[in-house]
Amino acid sequence: METDFVIDLGDKAQVPIISFSATSPLLSSIQTPYFIRAAQNDSAQVKAIGAIVQAYGWREAVPIYVDNEYGNGVIPFLTDALQEIDTCVPYRSIISPSATDDQIAEELYKLMTMQTRVFIVHMFPSLGYRLFLKAKEIGMMTQDYVWIMTNGITALLNSVESSAFDSMQGVLGVRPYVPITQELQNFTKRWQATFHQKNPNIINLQMNIFGLWAYDTVSALAMAVEKVGFANSSFLKANSSHNASTDLESFGVSQIGPMLCQALLDTNFTGLSGEFQLIDGQLQSSKFEMINIVGNGVKRVGFWIPGSGIVRDLNLVNTSTSSLTYSVSKDNLGTIIWPGDSTSTPRGWVIPTSGKKLRVGVPVKDASSKFVNVTRDPRTNTTIVTGYCIDVFNAVMASLSYAVPYEFVPFAKPDGSSAGSYDDLIYQVYLQKFDAVAGDITITANRTWYVDFTLSYTESAVTMIVPIRDQGSKNAWVFLKPLTLDLWVTTGCFFIFIGFVIWLLEHRVNDDFRGPPSQQIGMKVVNNLARFALIVWIFVVLILTSSYTASLTSLLTVQQLQPTVADVSVLLKKGEYVGFPRGSFVHGMLIKMGFDPSKLRVFNSLEDLDAKLSEGSASGGVAAAFDEIPYVKLFLATYCSKYTMVQPTYKIGGFGFVFPRGSPLGSDVSRAVLDVTEEGKMEQIEKAWLGDQSSCSDSTTVSSNSIALHSFWGLFLIAGLASILALITFVLFFLYEHRKELMKPNPNVPFWRKLVKVMRRYDDKDLSCKTFRKSGFHHKEDNDDAVDGRLVAASQNNNFAQSPSSFTQHTDRIIYHGDEGTPADYGGQLIQNELAHEDIVSTVELVSPHDQHEDEHFA
Repeated sequence: METDFVIDLGDKAQVPIISFSATSPLLSSIQTPYFIRAAQNDSAQVKAIGAIVQAYGWREAVPIYVDNEYGNGVIPFLTDALQEIDTCVPYRSIISPSATDDQIAEELYKLMTMQTRVFIVHMFPSLGYRLFLKAKEIGMMTQDYVWIMTNGITALLNSVESSAFDSMQGVLGVRPYVPITQELQNFTKRWQATFHQKNPNIINLQMNIFGLWAYDTVSALAMAVEKVGFANSSFLKANSSHNASTDLESFGVSQIGPMLCQALLDTNFTGLSGEFQLIDGQLQSSKFEMINIVGNGVKRVGFWIPGSGIVRDLNLVNTSTSSLTYSVSKDNLGTIIWPGDSTSTPRGWVIPTSGKKLRVGVPVKDASSKFVNVTRDPRTNTTIVTGYCIDVFNAVMASLSYAVPYEFVPFAKPDGSSAGSYDDLIYQVYLQKFDAVAGDITITANRTWYVDFTLSYTESAVTMIVPIRDQGSKNAWVFLKPLTLDLWVTTGCFFIFIGFVIWLLEHRVNDDFRGPPSQQIGMKVVNNLARFALIVWIFVVLILTSSYTASLTSLLTVQQLQPTVADVSVLLKKGEYVGFPRGSFVHGMLIKMGFDPSKLRVFNSLEDLDAKLSEGSASGGVAAAFDEIPYVKLFLATYCSKYTMVQPTYKIGGFGFVFPRGSPLGSDVSRAVLDVTEEGKMEQIEKAWLGDQSSCSDSTTVSSNSIALHSFWGLFLIAGLASILALITFVLFFLYEHRKELMKPNPNVPFWRKLVKVMRRYDDKDLSCKTFRKSGFHHKEDNDDAVDGRLVAASQNNNFAQSPSSFTQHTDRIIYHGDEGTPADYGGQLIQNELAHEDIVSTVELVSPHDQHEDEHFA
């Protein structure tokens, strides 16, 4: 208040007002340009305090501050700093500057009833010492408590009395860091000697940070005066009436004041307290040191630097500042002795031990439930809460490293019925009517706006339940089910493709593959390439047949239970009625999926769900129902033979326990949930209440029993590649055999005509094949190589004898095609002479090599 008054005078007289002790953020040099703060703003230390809180993971902190401008000024900045690190401020403890010891004790007793144990003290030293004395007296300087002091007390610890110092054991504090320089040491010796001469009765008094700021301030003022000089140092008289009530109205205006103010702002030097630089009219904040009161002294445990965070050694920062990132690790702090002479880090909160138990709300259902069941013992008139969720909660709380007294409070009306929905129950935690909620509470996004959830302890998904029916051997077309349609089609196409390849490979070398198409089906193969392709295909068919047989056997011998509805889209398309549990969030989920609200029907229990599914959609029931997996498992354990789960599942948060937002107990319970799960206790509790699900495992999911194409695409690929390879090999050999005709130089005949001519030879029999040699044909060669003729016989039934004498029964006509350049009549004469004595033929038809003969028996 004094500073603010003097600042107003400085503005009127245009005289710089310099303060080395006014640290409140409420005093702003922006609004008062003639105010110069040669001290650090209290708001500069809140980041360092927040770093300590963040390093140890404390989720709540309570500020204790004096009720005046000094105390109120820093609280908004401190609260913002804590909120940035997700630490909430559940309560603000305000102490009057004139508070008596009894009033201080009353406020401290109030703090003891809360669970928060992290306190940040911001007040003047005189009031702060009384606060710590009273805190020790009532038992608040023991283990589990955390006390952090701001610079207001920490900077003046050198003047603390021994009794007050003893009551502050284990307290942490932050204060501006002052580098130890030779100049500072020399000054301290001179000052102590001078002070001791004037005050011989005061010993061991040390200079504090405010004294150093004062010395640097006077030095800066001297530099500014020397720079400006004393010219025009007078004041211009203000116009004032004789009736002015005070002398303040007659203040003059300094002619040198604006220049002196600017000279001070431009001053920059290294003083006793460190770098002295004024920006926006106030001294810039630098490093803070973190201290711990131990014994009769102060122990430094670390530093906080803007941009770097908590560091242990300043030398490391000086050498490699660029490589550092902002850190809030507690590993960068030295060993801290906490209140109660403990080295164990306090949790920062406790359950009050004043006889108050944790009020844990539980839902009340209209019917008995294995998840949460609330009953009343008529003999003792007490409420009994049991169920799967309750046993899990008890196991989790028992695994905590500390005892938490709690009691279950049913969320019910006086008559015992439910007092509202699950959302209403959760909102009671937000209203502080309950301290927690245990039950089958699903974690959803909209609920997290009001409360915090622990980790889920159940499977997190919503799925669909539908009736099942036997679709096995009762179907006349069951033999088609082992293979899917695409596999049937692919197999058929490959049969045609492989058959075509075999025909191409056998046509020139096998008489069975010549003639009418009806006579070329099912014949024996003789070509090695055809055999290769056929063997690979037989291997594929063998595997297909084995798989088909196994699947068909299963279809005919095992009961095939299939869902009546296989997909949600079928329900939407047909407009079927679907069910959902009463009071569940599933109702809103179904509407978002596209279901008409008029098509949604509620069920109240597992028995009610069974009845509605049995009735069906057309008879007032439902065609399917949606619920969370834990409920579905319990339902299927009872009605395993009638219903099944159908994919897909819709992910949700699962069941979790509810705590107020920011509650430190929530994080500990989440860790305990993991402990209980890893120890196997969760599975034991689930089997005890929900039964063993292994007996109904076949109904958990439903999928197709047919064998799909993707299971055999590799085999089809092998068969196709083998056939194509055989075909390519055959074509290459065929072209190589007729290479002379293709390569014969003839400018009058283009290459493509030669290729067509050679391809027409494909329809000729390959007489060099051993199958034709075994059939009795002769290849006649003249001794002088004058004639090279081919004897070809055409038979009415394509059967050839093994000797020339048999031709009398089957052949009455010979067609001779002479080689190019050989007289056909000469070759024909040779044939006639050769066969005449055998009485085989009587007619030989001579054909010129250049004639186009299309007779079907020509070869």
